[in-house]
Amino acid sequence: MMDVAAAAGVSQATVSLVLSGSKGARLADHTRRKVLDAARELDYKFVRRGSRAAPDGKSTIVFIADETSTDPWMSLAFEGARDKALEYGISVLLAVSHGDADAVTNILSGLGSLPILGVLYGTILTRRVQVPPLLASRRLVLVNCYDDERKFHSVLPGDLIGGRTATEHLLAMGRRRIGFINGQDGVDAARDRLKGYKQALASNDIPFDPALVRPGNWEPSAGYEMTHELMKLDNRPDAIFCANDLTALGCFDALKELGLVVPDDVAVIGFDDREIAQYLHPPLSTLVLPLYEMGRSAAEILLDTVGGLELSPTRTKITCELIARESTDTASQDVAQFG
Repeated sequence: MMDVAAAAGVSQATVSLVLSGSKGARLADHTRRKVLDAARELDYKFVRRGSRAAPDGKSTIVFIADETSTDPWMSLAFEGARDKALEYGISVLLAVSHGDADAVTNILSGLGSLPILGVLYGTILTRRVQVPPLLASRRLVLVNCYDDERKFHSVLPGDLIGGRTATEHLLAMGRRRIGFINGQDGVDAARDRLKGYKQALASNDIPFDPALVRPGNWEPSAGYEMTHELMKLDNRPDAIFCANDLTALGCFDALKELGLVVPDDVAVIGFDDREIAQYLHPPLSTLVLPLYEMGRSAAEILLDTVGGLELSPTRTKITCELIARESTDTASQDVAQFG
């Protein structure tokens, strides 16, 4: 699978998703084709494993999320974990802790004699966590979070590479003065996406201009306000990288108000690939926040440890795939005419 991933220029997780035919994975058609072509060229044969009996008769994984109602991310991660576990005939139970360590204890204590293989613990924001003692005593994989001591496996989004990919895409479209509206200060995703933005500029010999970077809060209001600030600059940007799709929504509104055309005057790219991104006018280029794939990978790691593999705790980064749409492509026939 490593060979196929290298030949196709994608991650091993992407190869696994394509070759296993995962229906919930949000992958572009051209990515699937690249993987299938590489597998065919290398004569790689994927054999789906039948369900297997869990050791000691244990047949349940518990997925504890800190939140599921405010954003879809943990629900997607749960679906990925459930789909992977079902390949082995194993069930996944979802519980919500609201970030309360006592609630985690109560959840696990309340399960009584349920035959639990292990626990997946996920957070809606990518962040460092203190693992509750009762969790630490279980077979555990962290989803979208990590512990400082690296005692546990964790699966995280490749936000830094994603930020670099988004910026390099804008550069490939001929943009040279790229604004960046970030997310909430102090959040891992905001830090890493900004770092990727800076790396892409440096790699292309474009000086970093702090005037082009504006703070945000992940909400449309920040996208709207910060876009107005960016467009007041004497040397204003010809592209704006918004740290998430909701910020890009506000950015679109501000550009419309200013009578500017996306992408002719200003190209815009977001991050997350929320459902709304494809329905904006023009449709928004963005990067997938791969929570479904992260859930699958976390379940696979957990099952591998159950299966007897001796794995040192690792931090696995899942690729944030670029979804290029009309908001960054002036050649599109569907460019929206604002104003």
